[in-house]
Amino acid sequence: MRYISTRGQTPALGFSDAVATGLAPDGGLFLPEQLPDLSGRLAGWAGLGYADLCFEFMRVFATDIPAPRLRELVNRSYMRFTDPAIAPLRRLGPGLHVLELFHGPTLAFKDFALQLLGQLYGHQCEVRGEAINVLGATSGDTGAAAIHGLIGRPGTAIFILYPDGRVSPLQERQMTCTGADNVFALAIDGSFDDAQAALKEIFADQAFRTGHRLSAVNSINLARVLAQCVYYLSAWLRLAPAEQEDVEFVVPTGNFGNVLAGWLLQQIGVPIRSFKIATNQNDILYRLFTTGEYRVAEVAPSLAPSMDIQVASNFERFLYYTVGRDPARVREVMERFKATGDYRFADWNAGAFTASRCSDAEIPGIIQRIHRQYGYVADPHTACAFKELTPGRTSVVLATASPAKFPETIRAAIGVEPTHPSLEALKARPVVKHRLTAKTGAIRAFIEAHAV
Repeated sequence: MRYISTRGQTPALGFSDAVATGLAPDGGLFLPEQLPDLSGRLAGWAGLGYADLCFEFMRVFATDIPAPRLRELVNRSYMRFTDPAIAPLRRLGPGLHVLELFHGPTLAFKDFALQLLGQLYGHQCEVRGEAINVLGATSGDTGAAAIHGLIGRPGTAIFILYPDGRVSPLQERQMTCTGADNVFALAIDGSFDDAQAALKEIFADQAFRTGHRLSAVNSINLARVLAQCVYYLSAWLRLAPAEQEDVEFVVPTGNFGNVLAGWLLQQIGVPIRSFKIATNQNDILYRLFTTGEYRVAEVAPSLAPSMDIQVASNFERFLYYTVGRDPARVREVMERFKATGDYRFADWNAGAFTASRCSDAEIPGIIQRIHRQYGYVADPHTACAFKELTPGRTSVVLATASPAKFPETIRAAIGVEPTHPSLEALKARPVVKHRLTAKTGAIRAFIEAHAV
């Protein structure tokens, strides 16, 4: 299978090359040249465990990796998850389920993709005999998950940009207390959107990117989105037949990658009825899907910091299909948006999506309500998803992070402070971070000094 850029000005690549490249040289994002139809395979996949299901799904896309090797990489990716189901589906009540995605090594949904991506990078280094430098930007969970996918791996260095003072203290400790020589946590003076903009500018410098063998770890990387498709598929296969026909996945999201994975699964043959995009008070996606206007606003730090985003990178992949797979139109929209921070779609169609918005003032009350009604403790991001469920429809809420990563918010809401042994251990370790401006020159200079 070959992969093309949403902007149409990059030659098609194989899977491994698309993963290694990350962001396409023309500034676009990679997608399959043609989407496969997997509807005929679903019945045969129904009884598979998570790793086996992931292998069967990924082998459709990773066609340039020998099947035995791919199976080995997938199996290694899920060895550090603490729940035997990997992504357990908890029933809270009639027609209401929670898909728990926080049983990986960093207690967040990003582990599903980034443990696999780390294995893919290791495979690449081995096959090509080359070192690789991985660059990412995070609003909280991506950085820790990326680091723990590559920590101590020979032939790799990982550089993670994050907004200083705008991630939770425990999220920061997961990035800065590893003690690993190949990990560089770069605390920038700005927002996540500033970090993401700097990352894209660095990747746009082809000479710098190729000279330092840079690869992207953000959800702009194709492998991230494909790996996240699998937990939707796993959950859908475990629902009762009547629920499968009428299910809505409710997804906390800021960068659009998590919900895009579910939508792509729908496009390749899994009959999911709908998706609800749950945003926090940084609500660009809510405004887009309710009004058709994509307009940047100021980022307001919130109780759900991983969604403190105003420029959703993965929206470009959805846009590509929305405009009829027309790269010229994609370029037009993205250039206009970059220049003005605003684009209004005259013929906007939200399709399978609805959206909700949750303010900081509402989050503690929602956490209280969920705990009172179901005896369940939800983290602040997951709480945003409980804000508004569609009546009469089976709802699967994606629980994207462990509540133990946000103890202050949980304690203030229900008087209980959740803990986790891996997080408690971090509190005794020294913090090692590098403060930088959000200017690309400063970030580029740091990478040059520390790249492998």
